Amino acid sequence: MKAKIIITPKKAVFDPQGKTVENALEHMGYTGVEGVHVGKYIEIDLADGDKEEVRKKIDEAAHKFLSNPVIEDYQLEIE
Repeated sequence: MKAKIIITPKKAVFDPQGKTVENALEHMGYTGVEGVHVGKYIEIDLADGDKEEVRKKIDEAAHKFLSNPVIEDYQLEIE
């Protein structure tokens, strides 16, 4: 199994990396970009097991360790 976690800044939190990318795109001539959010992508290879139990454990790890729930949101997918 594989866990895929995408972590992004919350919409209300200022994202300096995203703003830098947005400005760079504008200076390169890309128009119409109204916002960029830079985040993290994490893949975790897992031993086979009960998918719901694995989801519960990885969700807990994502919430407590892999992300900062005060300023970040995350999406979790188990394959």
